[in-house]
Amino acid sequence: MNLIKSKSVNFVWESMFTRPMYETDDIQAQHDLLNEVSTLVARQIIQHTMTKNLRALTPDNLAQAHVH
Repeated sequence: MNLIKSKSVNFVWESMFTRPMYETDDIQAQHDLLNEVSTLVARQIIQHTMTKNLRALTPDNLAQAHVH
């Protein structure tokens, strides 16, 4: 971590399962958001940005992904 600290790198952990794991009061909000996203995808209003599936997470595949 010290090697990248001076570069102001941030690591941010997020989990889409936080609400169900902790049974938060706003669990319905996650349901609503996921339904909204699925509707937008189905209507082709939004789409993923993947252009090529490189399969496994390997050093070679990471290097190839950053070329594109």
